[in-house]
Amino acid sequence: MHKIAIFASGSGTNAENIVNHFKNSKTVGISLIVSNKKDAFVLERAKKLEIEAVTFSKNDFETTDNVVNFLQSRNIDFIILAGFLLKVPANLLKAFPYKIVNIHPALLPKFGGKGMFGDNVHKAVVESKESESGITIHYINENYDEGDIIFQAKCPVLPNDTFQDVAKKVHILEYTHFPIVIEKILSGQD
Repeated sequence: MHKIAIFASGSGTNAENIVNHFKNSKTVGISLIVSNKKDAFVLERAKKLEIEAVTFSKNDFETTDNVVNFLQSRNIDFIILAGFLLKVPANLLKAFPYKIVNIHPALLPKFGGKGMFGDNVHKAVVESKESESGITIHYINENYDEGDIIFQAKCPVLPNDTFQDVAKKVHILEYTHFPIVIEKILSGQD
């Protein structure tokens, strides 16, 4: 059985959706939710979902092996980033090569990079008068949003759409596709 850790910094809607998707799986278990923010609502969701949750400081991630050691002590073999806002450090990349997947709320390579998350992305899409947006699921490497792309799904951006309208469309794509793509990756079908 794959033992998965979900990393999240915010409310955790994608994390909850993924946990619910794999709730009865015989091959995938969501074992842990990791956050870098003590007040992230994802930690409340973890309690409700009866999933172990832990918080590590930015310093823990960036200058120690505490996170890697903790994950290894729990036999974690795959990491899902679901709204995790810290850059993944080199020691995690080395310990989990091609075992860390992220979802980005735009069609990479457009609208990626440092600071491009959440509403910042949707505002940039609308301001650029794009005709479409979507999601990109990708492996993580040492640079923000530059890892190998696994999957993309698109939605239209209409001329009168606000960034909130685009966000709603993108969230639907996230909830629909992210768990299924993870399942395919873990079963070797990527």
